[in-house]
Amino acid sequence: MASIYEYSKEELADLLVDEPRYRLDQLFQGLWADALAIGEITTIPKSLRARLTDAFPSSLEVLDDVASDHGSTRKWVFRLEDGSTIETVLMRYEGRVTVCVSSQAGCAMGCTFCATGQMGFSGHLSVGQVLEQVMFAARAAAPLRLSNVVFMGMGEPLENYRVTVQVLRRLHEYRGLSARHLTVSTVGVAPAIERLAREGLPLTLAVSLHAANDETRNELVPLNRRYPLERLHRACATWIETTGRRLSFEWALIDGVNDTDEAIEELAEYATSLHAHVNLIPLNPTPGYLVRGSSAARVIEFREGLQRRGVNATVRNTRGRSIAAACGQLASVTNARRRSIPVRGA
Repeated sequence: MASIYEYSKEELADLLVDEPRYRLDQLFQGLWADALAIGEITTIPKSLRARLTDAFPSSLEVLDDVASDHGSTRKWVFRLEDGSTIETVLMRYEGRVTVCVSSQAGCAMGCTFCATGQMGFSGHLSVGQVLEQVMFAARAAAPLRLSNVVFMGMGEPLENYRVTVQVLRRLHEYRGLSARHLTVSTVGVAPAIERLAREGLPLTLAVSLHAANDETRNELVPLNRRYPLERLHRACATWIETTGRRLSFEWALIDGVNDTDEAIEELAEYATSLHAHVNLIPLNPTPGYLVRGSSAARVIEFREGLQRRGVNATVRNTRGRSIAAACGQLASVTNARRRSIPVRGA
């Protein structure tokens, strides 16, 4: 069954054609502004809540719910109707609350250091399945307000392009999130980056770069063989020229692979030419990629090397590593303990 979040406001109006006109505003307020489950929207009659709950059961079944970082990081493993599983991570920071959502079950990009890439691809998520992750997290974050949504979970968002764009539009128009609060991460699907630039959407683009020479990047990010660095550079330049927005590069530091002095020079040249910000990420361990992340000292040296060359570079604070919720660790096939937990409401 389709999720109620698949429906636009106009389509919801059609569902409520036999109800007073103000019921639409009450339902819309409850679903989007208040992020309530249908059964919790007490401004609409109990009979209507029951009818809608029966018609639109949740598309997400909680298999696992774990927390780390003294409760500030929380990860859910969800089972979908077809039996595949996805993961969603909620992170509380000083002054903001962020949810990291999945756009696919698994991933077909095959990045060697990423647990999701190692598990393979199961299928695209629907608009409702992505939005339900956001709203589920919003309810869990209460009384704090969910402020940021990042497409950095399982899957390549730009390979599920139509769904990603529709979710972004809904979150902007219905939830009121702006460019500073919506981030899409991609491994570099160059034509889709150019297409996204023309959508007129307020969002932040993060490109998972990880190497600035084609030989190394071919090994780390197999998509580079289809869209090598020169082609990706053109797409990034188009993004900047069309949107007027800066982009960022993600760089998972791997000992002896992409943390060398030569890598600093290559990245500095590539990033400077695009005026890009660089997020350095200490590599998180995954069972299928038996190499070490860079030492803490080398991470700092790498950042300082970039900064001396005029690159704006920061080190991302790793969250959720103990529950396999950190960058590159999401792989629900191995993480789920198959402990079914009922979803609150619908």
